[in-house]
Amino acid sequence: MIGKKVPAVTFRTRVRDEAVGGPNPFRWEDKSSADYFGGKRVVLFSLPGAFTPTCSTYQLPDFEKLHGEFQAEGIDEIYCVSVNDAFVMNAWGKSQNLDKVKLIPDGSGEFTRKMGMLVAKDNVGFGMRSWRYAAVINNGRIEKWFEEEGFADNCDSDPYGVSSPQNILEALKNDDVAEAA
Repeated sequence: MIGKKVPAVTFRTRVRDEAVGGPNPFRWEDKSSADYFGGKRVVLFSLPGAFTPTCSTYQLPDFEKLHGEFQAEGIDEIYCVSVNDAFVMNAWGKSQNLDKVKLIPDGSGEFTRKMGMLVAKDNVGFGMRSWRYAAVINNGRIEKWFEEEGFADNCDSDPYGVSSPQNILEALKNDDVAEAA
């Protein structure tokens, strides 16, 4: 995956807009891969689903907590993508009190499929979802890749560790050490 360009897709997002008024002041806004990944260095992490235990207890909150350390390593943004719609992703972000990590809804799974990371999770009642992975992306190109082991449809486990923020930070810091040597 190193050196590969991220797929060009359009993400359907919902953004707060007070001009809409009413109890649900949100409007649709299309965002492109270039909007998210062009001209900056970001960490993208993907997970099977919003509101799930590992994702909500460890992965997303730890990326939020460590945001400043990622910035110190030259990361401009941290994005979380999941095969969930914009409504689910917005509700999840609100429930997690997110301030720094940005959520990307991949409702149809197009981005995840084009990344080669779409898997069936029918065995746990999810349907098609993302395999857990993370990447450092520099101006739309994958610079580093962190994929959990066991990639398969209907995997009987949900491995987590390789794509953890701690592991990615360690890899970024080790690059700094190697460059200084």
